[in-house]
Amino acid sequence: MATTLDQTADEQRIAHDGCGLVDRSERGKLALTGLGAKRFLQGQVTNDVEALEPGQGCYAAVLTPKGKMLGDLRILDTERSALQELFNMIRRYKLGRDVELHKRTLERALLSLVGPLAPVVGTAEHDSVRDTIGGVPVSLVRTDVGTDVICDAGRAAEVKAALGVPEVDEAVAEIVRVESGRPRYGIDLDDSVIPQEAGLNERAVNFEKGCYVGQETVARLFYRGKPNRHLRGLRLSEPVATGEPLRLGEREVGRVGSSVVSPAHGPIALALVRREAALGERLTVGEAATAVVEALPF
Repeated sequence: MATTLDQTADEQRIAHDGCGLVDRSERGKLALTGLGAKRFLQGQVTNDVEALEPGQGCYAAVLTPKGKMLGDLRILDTERSALQELFNMIRRYKLGRDVELHKRTLERALLSLVGPLAPVVGTAEHDSVRDTIGGVPVSLVRTDVGTDVICDAGRAAEVKAALGVPEVDEAVAEIVRVESGRPRYGIDLDDSVIPQEAGLNERAVNFEKGCYVGQETVARLFYRGKPNRHLRGLRLSEPVATGEPLRLGEREVGRVGSSVVSPAHGPIALALVRREAALGERLTVGEAATAVVEALPF
C-alpha cells in the first residue's frame, strides 16, 4: 500500500498539530460478565487476567492447543478478522460456568487519538479511566501511541465534535503502527504463528500463571527451543505489496506483511522471516525490489 498525497498531508498534520483522530469503531468488541468471568478467561488466553485490578487491562493471544494464534486482543477488544474465533471459543467453553457473553461491536464506538501530543491516561499501556467528553460518558484507554476513546456508538459524533481533533485516515495510523514495529493480526499474524515468533512474549504471554490453551507449546519453545522465524523490519528499495515473497538467494524465507511508505523512513514493511535471514541481510522482494532486514522498531 503506497502513501497517497492525502495520507502524507494527514501524517504531516499529526506531526504539526500533535494529534489526529482515527475512527476504529469497526473493531470487534465483547464483554464478559458473571462471577466466573475472570477465572474463565484466565484459562483461555496467554496473559494474566486474574491479576488485573479495576482500571487495568492487558494484551493477550488466543491459541490453538498446538500454540498457534487464533487471534490477539486487548481484553476484550480485537481485530474484526479474529472476532468470530474469539466468540466461538467463549461460547464453546463457557457452558456450565457463571459467565455471560455480550456483543458490543455495533453498540460501542472506538475513536483513537494518535500522535506525540495525544492525551494519555494512567501509567501503563491498557490502563483506563471513566470520564465524560461533551457530556457523553466515555472510557479512556491508554495505547502505545495515545489514547482510545470508547463511547456509545449513537453518540460518537458528539464526542468527535467535543474533542475538536482533526480526523485522519486509518492508513496514516498504519504508518505509525509499522514504524513502531507492532504486528497486526490478519496481515502480519495468522493461525500459523506462535507468539514468540512475532516477538509477542513480553507483551502478551505470562509464564507464571496457571494453565491455558496452548501453554505447553509456548512454554516449551520459550525455555528449550529457538523459533524458526522472527518478526523483522524491512527497509525497501521501493513500495511493495503485502504478500510478496522474500528470498535469500534462491530460498524463500518469508513474505511481506504490513507495507507502507513512511515520510520519515521511506518504503518499509514488517515480515516474519526465517532466522537464517539475519539482521542486515539483503533480500530479494518479488521480481525486482530489495529489502534490508532490520530490528524493530525502525
